[in-house]
Amino acid sequence: MKKILVLFILLSVIHPLLRGQAMLTPEEAVSIALKNNYDILVSRTSADIDKLNNTAGNAGMLPGIGINGSDNYSLNNVSQDLSDGSSVKYSNTASNTFNAGIDLGWTLFDGGRMFATKKKLNEIEARGEILYKDKVMQTAYDVTLSYFNVVKQKQQLASDNEVINYGKERVKILQASFNAGLAPKTDLLQAQIDLNVNLENAVIQEALIIGVKRVLNQLLSRDPETPFEVSDSIINNYSPDRDDLLKKLFPNNTSVLAAEKDIVISQNSLREFQSLRYPVLNLNAGYNYLLNNNTKGTTRENQAYGPQIGGTLTIPIYEGGNINRQVNTAKLQLETSRYNLESVKLDVNTQLQNAFTAFEYQKQLLKIEKENTALVKENLEISMHRLRLGQTTALEVRQAQESFEESHTRLINFQYNLKAAETKLKQLIAAL
Repeated sequence: MKKILVLFILLSVIHPLLRGQAMLTPEEAVSIALKNNYDILVSRTSADIDKLNNTAGNAGMLPGIGINGSDNYSLNNVSQDLSDGSSVKYSNTASNTFNAGIDLGWTLFDGGRMFATKKKLNEIEARGEILYKDKVMQTAYDVTLSYFNVVKQKQQLASDNEVINYGKERVKILQASFNAGLAPKTDLLQAQIDLNVNLENAVIQEALIIGVKRVLNQLLSRDPETPFEVSDSIINNYSPDRDDLLKKLFPNNTSVLAAEKDIVISQNSLREFQSLRYPVLNLNAGYNYLLNNNTKGTTRENQAYGPQIGGTLTIPIYEGGNINRQVNTAKLQLETSRYNLESVKLDVNTQLQNAFTAFEYQKQLLKIEKENTALVKENLEISMHRLRLGQTTALEVRQAQESFEESHTRLINFQYNLKAAETKLKQLIAAL
């Protein structure tokens, strides 16, 4: 019964801890970030604003309709000398004028400016969606690298602990040899010093893991102290094809697509300014009602109502050179947008080439280091066995242990670098 009670208490303590350390996969981390990351939310809002602004009314294609009204009351003293020689005088004459109506104003022709504006708004909305997708790709890239950085640091801690185990065994063997008078105390002291350094490295590594976990939680827009656990390994099974990547780069890369939209936007801005050279025809229509009441005078009440329609034609003659200035500025902006597109293409192509080269070389290095890790582990095991038998020196074991530690660190770094290159390639072709 006592054993059962102890077991129950242990389970009751451990279970909440296990539940708190929820396993987080890379896909889940990206999914959480896409829902909660503040940069993505801001980008989504900006794209929604561009969508709301893309209307025919904002482009000036629709009429404006308004209702107006006024009511004026006045009290006047009137003195009039008429042409027939008579005169009229009134004191404290009250007059009330009421006017109401509905007016319509509609630009029928403005040199095509409204159509150029509408096309520009279409492209601005499309660019907003591209920029939103670009922010999604960048966030997914950052989250993925941050996630595997946690895995990397976790692997390093596991490697440190394995080195500590070998260090403890080394101290144990040398302690026994020293007690038996078969080894000098300096060997034992050096082994203990090395073990303490390894223990310090493990403590530092644990603190580093806490820090990188907080960074990942920040990217996920949640409490930095939110507990979670990650996978134990970095899987590298991606096999990219250079020609296929280059084929997909320009049609899919968000930076290139946004730069292409900038060119179209600049083209429509140029058409907007060029349209200022053409006449503008406006239609005006409405229905008005007028009522005027006077307490004295020949006209005591005046009432008028009915529809009205008219038009206004404005022909630009001279604008002080402003239209030419605006057109020339728009042409330069269009030229700048074209230069920018070529620059972006060159930049993303260079990034892809560098990422692909890094991927290929890290893959080769990882393959070599995997073989090397197996060799240094076997060498350390043999050295430890020879140390137990008194057939080797403490220096040889120490060197074997250092080689084991360095090889594991290189292996972990190569795995992470390979994953980083893979993630970069996927980001460049918007495949994350």
